[in-house]
Amino acid sequence: MGRYKRENNENLNSEENNENLNSEENNENLNSEENNENLTSEDESWTSEENNENLNSEENNENLTSEDNNGRLNSEEINIRVVIGLDFGTTYSGFAYCHVKDSEICSNNKWHGKVGQLKTNTVLQYDDDYNNVKLWGELALAKKQSRSTKKQKSNEGDKPVELFKLHLADLLDKFKPELPVDYKKAFTDYLREIGKVIKETVETHWPLIDYFKNILLVITVPAEFSEKSKAIMRRCAFNAELIKEECSTNLQFTTEPNFMVIDCGGGTVDITIRKLLNDKQLGEITERAGDFCGSTFIDAEFIKYLQKRLGDEPMNSLRDNNYGQMQYLIQQFCKFGKIPFTGDDPDFIYELDIRESAPTLMKYITDVNIRKPLEKDEWVIEIDFETIKSIFEPVVQKIVRLIKVQLDNAQEMCSAMFLVGVPTLPVAAISRGAVIYGLSIKSSDLNNIGDNDNMKCVISSRVLKYTYGISYFTKWKEGDPMHRKDYCDYIEKFHCLARRGTRLDINQKIETFCAPLYRFQSTLINEIYYTREYDGEYCDDPGMKLLGKFHTDLPGYGIDRNVLLEITFGKMELIATAKNMQTGQSYRTTFKFNFDD
Repeated sequence: MGRYKRENNENLNSEENNENLNSEENNENLNSEENNENLTSEDESWTSEENNENLNSEENNENLTSEDNNGRLNSEEINIRVVIGLDFGTTYSGFAYCHVKDSEICSNNKWHGKVGQLKTNTVLQYDDDYNNVKLWGELALAKKQSRSTKKQKSNEGDKPVELFKLHLADLLDKFKPELPVDYKKAFTDYLREIGKVIKETVETHWPLIDYFKNILLVITVPAEFSEKSKAIMRRCAFNAELIKEECSTNLQFTTEPNFMVIDCGGGTVDITIRKLLNDKQLGEITERAGDFCGSTFIDAEFIKYLQKRLGDEPMNSLRDNNYGQMQYLIQQFCKFGKIPFTGDDPDFIYELDIRESAPTLMKYITDVNIRKPLEKDEWVIEIDFETIKSIFEPVVQKIVRLIKVQLDNAQEMCSAMFLVGVPTLPVAAISRGAVIYGLSIKSSDLNNIGDNDNMKCVISSRVLKYTYGISYFTKWKEGDPMHRKDYCDYIEKFHCLARRGTRLDINQKIETFCAPLYRFQSTLINEIYYTREYDGEYCDDPGMKLLGKFHTDLPGYGIDRNVLLEITFGKMELIATAKNMQTGQSYRTTFKFNFDD
């Protein structure tokens, strides 16, 4: 890891930290001759090794000349004409689109040659080697199983790959589905398939539009997704050929709540409280909260009910040996049990016909005390109102607790709640909201989407979910842990730049100075960390995670070669820039994530 010295920053994390932090006012230059020793041969060798890592400045930084020092896109990328909003959901996905000069947002309703549905299933089916996608969307769903044993065996290899979005969530592994392929491959393959529909739609409506030059793609993500999760999604979108370059600003992310307060999705429920500001903008009052209590977890409660009713062994055997039937069983429950249930009709009954939904399950039920009553009822289980309610209850209570916490944290009157389902097209609300988000950047600003000063979004401020900071080296002193002292008497620590819970304006910048630790140092390696805690002391504290690292070239000699680091909390991603104060050269950073963590 590169060593460098940063100036001391005071009061970077207070509640009043809503103004750009002036580096000259908030930094004390500590780069004195006294704090730096002449490089020994050992030091020189170490620095040389540091500067020869695979991640060099040319690979990791977009070098900006003085003419494009504001991070503007080149002329080939600045003509946005159509906005696509992609709702990539845990169970269902869809997209909407709009030309920047039109006011009408259209939702795609054509899937697999059929017209009518606004979404298709987030499901894939691969060939026997799991290399190529055979079917996707609704076509990849398990079909009704034949009672013929021969036909059942012929379909046993058709195991759909689903719920892979949960692998990007901060969930325990036991709650993530086991997949026969790497989840990133599933992400990429699904994005590639739905991307074909997006591109075909664009070409049909606007045949002269260049997809990679003229399209702004906005993908919705759950509020609780980490920066790393969004980076993985960006890489998958690039590999799926939805963007021309991995760091392209033609791909933007927005949280799924958008202009609503409560978004109950397939995998997650996201809640935030915003208030209307002047000029039709929204400010975020509370830190966005989300949890994994979407409709998929109601399905899980349904399976738990069947395990109690029929036994663990029969249900586990069905899952392990006949997954297609298990999925079809859940589909039938969703269609005739979950979706029609309103909680208002005490006479509601859902009839589960095992012979129709999962015929193989009958042979797995060997307990006489369970099997005989089922045979008497012709393998039909009547699930009454109270039982269905008990299946919903754990998930609903989790959502209620989320709402209560947000109301308690708001410390302001909340006059209304908006729940997805209110709009005219509730199924398409998320993808249409993503288009609105894209269009909220005024038409003149769409052409300068890389220029933060020209960005004007509907959401003008947000509350940080994480604490962000950088690693720095300082002289070890009495009281510091001895085991952290290195051979040059330095110690690495965490310096907080922005604290969790701080409200920041969109595109607000936080600045700090860094400087080389050694006179002959030719590269400055900056590392940005984040944590859910409100502060940290060391970069290996529990819960502390590396967001990314970037390099800055340091031509010349000496310890007074200051570099201005600037972190911009813009839109849905962090933008880091580094400016060499001696040469005036600036770099806009592309983070290098360790996707295997």
